[in-house]
Amino acid sequence: MRLIADGVVDREGVGGLASRLGYSTRQIERLLMAEVGAGPLGLSRAQRAQAARLLIETTTMPMAQVAFAAGFASVRQFNETVQAVFALSATELRRKAADRSAWHKAGPAAPPAQGPGQTLTLRLPFRAPLCVDNLFGHLAATAVPGVEEMRDGAYRRTLRLPHGAAIVALRPAEDCIWASLSLGDLRDLTSAVARCRRLLDLDADPEATDHLLCEDPVLAPLVRSAPGRRVPRTVDEHEMAVRAVLGQQVSTAAARTQAGRLAAAYGEPVDDPAGGLSRTFPSAIALVEALPATARPAAGPLLAGPRARQATFAGLVAALADGKIDLGPGGDWEEARAQLGQLAGVGPWTVEIIAMRALGDPDAFPITDLGVQRAVLAAGLPKAPSHLAKRAERWRPWRAYATQYLWATLDHPINNLPKRSLA
Repeated sequence: MRLIADGVVDREGVGGLASRLGYSTRQIERLLMAEVGAGPLGLSRAQRAQAARLLIETTTMPMAQVAFAAGFASVRQFNETVQAVFALSATELRRKAADRSAWHKAGPAAPPAQGPGQTLTLRLPFRAPLCVDNLFGHLAATAVPGVEEMRDGAYRRTLRLPHGAAIVALRPAEDCIWASLSLGDLRDLTSAVARCRRLLDLDADPEATDHLLCEDPVLAPLVRSAPGRRVPRTVDEHEMAVRAVLGQQVSTAAARTQAGRLAAAYGEPVDDPAGGLSRTFPSAIALVEALPATARPAAGPLLAGPRARQATFAGLVAALADGKIDLGPGGDWEEARAQLGQLAGVGPWTVEIIAMRALGDPDAFPITDLGVQRAVLAAGLPKAPSHLAKRAERWRPWRAYATQYLWATLDHPINNLPKRSLA
């Protein structure tokens, strides 16, 4: 389902989806029908219909362009699908959207994401409640210069998508997140929306999470005071893994600085008239190619710091570039953990941070994290990992969310929603 949401069926077909998972197309179709009542083509079709609706209602693009941008093979297929899914023609959908003047006055995500191409503004709904303080605060505090920024109350960043670069601006509102997307290629709309939702953990079920965590008398007051905390995730799993290694045993500021240097040197340039973004975060392949042959397996001049840390960095980017470690939407969480743990210099903290923010495992738990240790000590919980692990069993399968509530007790910038632009 995560692979379908990321557009794999549109780009590679059902055969591509099946090959990624190691199943036959027949097995995939049978399993999906049994579990969700629709096959991969049906699910992909519904997703294309939603992408088409966004373009129909939020742009003035000719319908033929909308059809191909949304991933349809023909205008006829587009028209038939829109009629079947929404019981309205594409023209009627656009007319009804234009009549909802109050909806259009609700306010877009500002500042606009002017950049590589056409800009679209849309609403990203979520399940309430949503605590935006730690979510946007974390993104702002760890923002990589040139790749991310907070400007006029919106979190803005560059994206590397299947068909080119993009810029997104995300601003929280009472009942949605306003997203302003500037896409170099409109075929990337579905992937861009999926990655924005993943970044902000918008598909989480806060009621289920908070209900279970409130059963712990220590966590209960933390949950009740600010319910709906989400896990700040990522738009690019490889980027998050690299940044996790850069963050080993250094301050947030130092990790940002090092990541910014990598982006400035090896990221792809992006034009951003509306702000201060200048680069995409470099891919693992770009970083491997930048490693001097004489420096391998260490990172040499590519990365400052101890030689052991350079070797960890080089080993990670090589494994990611070669496909030896799969952190993508279709990756197996436990297998990825095991593969990461085999890399020299990648310990339990790094593995769990990557599992939490890149893989999206809701039960990831960085038990040795300094912030977690400080928080549990202040709360009167056992600090020893063995005792804390036993206590945390009652938080399963939501230990990643318990971590957010523990971190929220600390005096740290990640817990504060910026009130003014940081740009």
